[in-house]
Amino acid sequence: MADPLRVVQWSSGGVGAIAVRVFGEHPDFALEGVFVHDPEKEGRDAGVLSGLAENGVLATRDREALIALSPDCICYSASGESRPGECIDDFCEMLAAGINVVSTSVPGLVHPAGFDAATVERLEAACLEGSASLYVSGIEPGFAADELVLTLSTLCHRIDSVRTQEIFTYGDYPVPFTIFEVFGFGKPLEHRCIMEMPGVQASAWAPPVRMVADHLGVELETIRETYEKRATDRDLEIAAGTIPAGTVGAVRFETIGVVDGRDAIVIEHVNRAVPDIAPDWPTAPRDGTYRILFEGDPSFQNEFTLGGPDDFSEQGMIATTMRVVNAIPYVCAAAPGLVSSMDLPRLLPRRAFERATSDERRGVRPRGSRGIRGARRTPAC
Repeated sequence: MADPLRVVQWSSGGVGAIAVRVFGEHPDFALEGVFVHDPEKEGRDAGVLSGLAENGVLATRDREALIALSPDCICYSASGESRPGECIDDFCEMLAAGINVVSTSVPGLVHPAGFDAATVERLEAACLEGSASLYVSGIEPGFAADELVLTLSTLCHRIDSVRTQEIFTYGDYPVPFTIFEVFGFGKPLEHRCIMEMPGVQASAWAPPVRMVADHLGVELETIRETYEKRATDRDLEIAAGTIPAGTVGAVRFETIGVVDGRDAIVIEHVNRAVPDIAPDWPTAPRDGTYRILFEGDPSFQNEFTLGGPDDFSEQGMIATTMRVVNAIPYVCAAAPGLVSSMDLPRLLPRRAFERATSDERRGVRPRGSRGIRGARRTPAC
């Protein structure tokens, strides 16, 4: 049996807490360190911070010490929405030090060929310097609107258009900056949130649109964006805070790849603070739904939902985490450079059934993020 891969978890938030649990349960990984930003978390047991039993790994803010461990891989899930440049700086330092990196933090890197060329060049140089690889993924971007769309396209003779819809409420999402500043919830309708600023939306969702186009061999004329808002008629108390009546309670936005003058490859998000706002917008029989609609020959619809009505957010967070954790062995074995899911073998989970059987024998109920304090689904990954 091969030695377990030595890993460091970078941040202990939603994705980080789940990753800490998985690394502790999975015999193919050895958790060697956990980085935290919060001074109050420093020196505390990483298992306890993740809502688990003590695991003997103490959280630290000493980034140099963790990099000096030279782990096989760093699982980087620190928030990237407000600090993408810092994330890129971190990636470059880690990669140049010879450490592979998997991350959910900069979603546009799911398809490096569609990301900012200067940034990609800088990251590639760091990969070559350290002979390491970088892989970025999540559930969307990273799966629903790109890899799953490409898999479903194998059913097609002709594709007129494909649209992926995310239909989620964000009432359980606990990060105020993301909810109020990035998406504009709780702001006056005339307020221009970060997501409405030119290029911000495209930085995350244009690359997966380009990924579909590139791999299907179609040339995009342009990529355009839409952003709509609806007000709530009452005060709302959500995990991130208060949304006053008369302010934004739902957002709907599209990233649209145009082919031959038509909207051909579309990623659409319909996100509400509570389910009953904007009932005329797309809905699903159950919240926590991804829907992929193909028009062509044949035309068809694929729909998948996460968890149940009460835990779809937490279950989505597990899926987001596992998109990068399951990739670690494959990324560590890859040639140096930026890689996407199209560059790697199928990122199949290892020992998944074996772990389930072991839990049953020990009488352990399989735990999702409901057993992890503060675990929530990230909106972009």
